[in-house]
Amino acid sequence: MKKIAILAILLISQMGFSQDGGNEYKKRVLETAEVDVISSFYAQDGDNASVTGGIGTEQLTDFATDISVAIPLNADDVFTIDATISAYTSASSSNLDPFDSSGASRTGGDDDDRSYKSTAAITGSPWVESTGASKSDVWANGILSWSHSSADRNTIAGATVSFASEFDYTSFGFGGNFTKLFNQQNTEVGVKANIYLDKWDPRYPTELDSYIEAGGNLNSGFFSLIDILDENGNVINKNGTNVWSPFNTDLVTDTKRNTYSLSVSFSQILSKKAQISLFVDLVQQSGWLSNPMQRVYFADRSNYFVGNASSINNYTSATNTDVFQLSDDIERLPDTRTKIPIGARFNYYFNEFLALRTYYRYYQDDWGIVAHTVDFELPIKISDKFTLYPSYRYYTQTAADYFAPFDQHLSTETFYTSDYDLSKFNSNQYGFGIGYTDIFTKFHISKFGLKSVDLKYSSYERNTGLKAGIVSAGFKFVLD
Repeated sequence: MKKIAILAILLISQMGFSQDGGNEYKKRVLETAEVDVISSFYAQDGDNASVTGGIGTEQLTDFATDISVAIPLNADDVFTIDATISAYTSASSSNLDPFDSSGASRTGGDDDDRSYKSTAAITGSPWVESTGASKSDVWANGILSWSHSSADRNTIAGATVSFASEFDYTSFGFGGNFTKLFNQQNTEVGVKANIYLDKWDPRYPTELDSYIEAGGNLNSGFFSLIDILDENGNVINKNGTNVWSPFNTDLVTDTKRNTYSLSVSFSQILSKKAQISLFVDLVQQSGWLSNPMQRVYFADRSNYFVGNASSINNYTSATNTDVFQLSDDIERLPDTRTKIPIGARFNYYFNEFLALRTYYRYYQDDWGIVAHTVDFELPIKISDKFTLYPSYRYYTQTAADYFAPFDQHLSTETFYTSDYDLSKFNSNQYGFGIGYTDIFTKFHISKFGLKSVDLKYSSYERNTGLKAGIVSAGFKFVLD
């Protein structure tokens, strides 16, 4: 499932290669096994949930842990195992079935296949967290990678295999990379390619799925338990002519989503203090690129509701706790997408106490999004073991051609989404971290010595109102 504006946890490992002047001794690429552990807690809130059509609570919390184990197979080869577990609770995705917030009991099944024990009044709201099955889930990811370095350490080749899964989505990936160093290893050129073969196990808004299961009969199944209200709050005649029905009952027709990426990079040491890197990526996606959980509402169709009639006039306010608008359709987007990011890094070493790391990326795709990212980090070494690293990131993008806010799309459009990740916005992210390094690994857990610790907090805010914070802690151990 697509998560809303979640800040990614990136664990970046850099390996340095060197060779003795003579032929008697060749330094190993990795001297001993290393274990990296990083855990994070993320929380966000906002008012533009895509599951409920571009309005509603975006509250989400996520706790993730990543463990990476690098094992030297010999002097030239390294095998790495990387595993991530992420457990999240989302008020937004819980509203795949918003009517569970009324307290009705489910007799079995999931959000798309269940009946209620109670025929009492059922309500819901995009601003109230549901107790539905999609409220929480666990995302799991595993990566196996192998890297081989030539005897002179000027050529590096590698391969990866990955697998990821959550309740409505699975992904299988594989790829390879090749790096060549020139000019006494002052110049580096790299090529990386990856393929991801993903598959949906689609979940739909409960009213759309229930309508199809009932064969369009509003007096059957889930709909037999509820009154449907028009936009004036009147109970409709389910056998009449002015009744609610989905705009499109054709749901996911292709459960595949394939991604192909190619990246070319160039890095150059300019001087003893300066280094620059450039990269260009080409990403091609095909298949079902929409999220079937995300509702869309049309301005040129009548509105219908379930819940408290007196709250309809207040529907888009967070004070609405007991009425929900039935969806017109799910998000629909083109079945292909081409992305082209181009970026650069420039790092400068002022002295033994201060360095500067900068990053810029330009992005565009054929959905109409153009984006710019600027990132700065300023590592400050305050002792032989401790380093502070304040950081700042600015991001801005244009809206996708297919985006419109809640209830502003027209049914005559071919493609449509109210996902604010595809809207026009800009964001600021402020971070502060502290790092501890002990090259002598004096502290031990069993046979593993603690080499470094990194603690960081980042605060993120969009001009759309989304706010988030993330706390992370990373530990690197080496096997004695």
